[in-house]
Amino acid sequence: LEVFNITKTGKVAGCRVVEGKVERGAGVRLLRDNVVIHEGKLKTLKRFKDEVGEVPMGQECGMAFENYEDIRAGDTIECFRVEHITRTL
Repeated sequence: LEVFNITKTGKVAGCRVVEGKVERGAGVRLLRDNVVIHEGKLKTLKRFKDEVGEVPMGQECGMAFENYEDIRAGDTIECFRVEHITRTL
């Protein structure tokens, strides 16, 4: 939706969750023109001014990434969770 400059946090992407839910600490992929330009972790997840644990589908939120700030309006953000499942015989 929009990108905001926050003094302590850096750039925060204003987003709307269109599918599933977003959880704090999730992995993120930033796509620009359908090309992955960054893959990393979610640093902050906010609803209005409050830090939250998760944001459900249809809600708006603010996201900041660890060690990356080249976010632009129109970028697509994919969030994912990596699960390690121990193999059993």
